[in-house]
This record gives sequence, C-alpha cells and structure tokens, in this order.
Amino acid sequence: MNNPVKATVITAAVVVAMLLAAAVYILLAERATPSPGGEGEPASVTRSNSHVLDAGGEGAVTVVEFLDFECEACGAFYPVVEDIRETFDGEITYVVRYFPLPGHRNSMNAALAAEAAAAQGRFEDMYHRLFETQAQWGEAEESQADLFRTFAEELGLDMGTYDAAISNPETRARVDMDLNEGLTLGVSSTPTFFVDGERLELQQWNDLEDAIANALGAAQ
Repeated sequence: MNNPVKATVITAAVVVAMLLAAAVYILLAERATPSPGGEGEPASVTRSNSHVLDAGGEGAVTVVEFLDFECEACGAFYPVVEDIRETFDGEITYVVRYFPLPGHRNSMNAALAAEAAAAQGRFEDMYHRLFETQAQWGEAEESQADLFRTFAEELGLDMGTYDAAISNPETRARVDMDLNEGLTLGVSSTPTFFVDGERLELQQWNDLEDAIANALGAAQ
C-alpha cells in the first residue's frame, strides 16, 4: 500500500474512532466485570492464551491489537497491519485480542466464530476470512452466525466441534475476558494498539510503524 493511500485510510479510521470512543466507553464500562487477572493482580496487555499471529525471535517487539471484526476502522487498518507484519517479519510478535463493540450487532458473533476456529488451531484463517468479507456482512441488522458457520465449513473445520464451541459458555467467557481486560487497560475504541506494553495514540498515518521501528531501535 503506497503512502498517500495509507495516510487517507488511517486518517479516516482515526476520525471514526474518535467520534465513537466516548459513547462506546460508557456502554462497555456498564457491562464490565473485574479484570481476569484476579483480585490483586494487575491487568496485562497479553495473556498466555492470547492469539499470536506472528512470533518474533529474541528481542522482538510485542504489538497487541484490540479489535472488533465488524468495526470499519479495523477493516480499514487490516491491510495496513498486514503490510506491517510483512515489513517486520521476524522482528515483532503480533498479538490479537477481542474488543467487540456494543453498537455492532454481529461483532460478538464474529468473535465467537474466531474463537471457535481457534479451538481447532485455525484462528488466523478465520481472522482473515472475517476481515476480507466485512463488506458483505458488516452493519447487518440480522444475525450473521449462519454465514460465519459457512466460513467455518469452507475452511474445512470439524463442524460438530465448531458448533459445540459456539454454544459453550466458555467461548463467550474467553471473548469477554479480552474485552474486560481491555477496558481495564483504558481501551475505549478499536483498533487500539499497544507496542511493548505502551498504548499508542494514533495521530498520524505512520504512527504504528514508527512506534515499532523506534522500539526495535531502542532494543538494539
């Protein structure tokens, strides 16, 4: 993706995120539960069960994205993120955490589909499928759970296992764990990025890439 296109995409995404952030934070805070770390244990940007898309080597910078698969800003950032993953291949550990927003009817359904796929070791495949098809199902008023099940079939997942995971309360609890911890960490909109544990405030189109480059430079 060339620089002018990147700038346009990220500027638009940041504007959308800023407009929604305050209202979303209030809605999410109302349904939040205590941090999953347990009483007395601080919230953590990553957990042992966090989904890792890229595991960098020694000295790698850890980048964490809290995302909503239905969020248009996340969809806009998706190709930017893929470029960054390629640019810094082997130098970053890229982690994805769920943050389904209450204003998106199918954000939770999408997260459940991704988590059900993760139970079969196919999180990244579903991650790509959901973002690549976002224009098809995003902002739909009716449930898209059946469509997401079709995606699982197309990916060749065991459908009995997939259906059991979707109906298992532990799958929803796993998504809620990320959501609640995100709130504790100050996440109020998506996408929200952390670079080596520091929350990034996006102001310019290249802020994420620059933050990673700076963190890599400091680690050397």
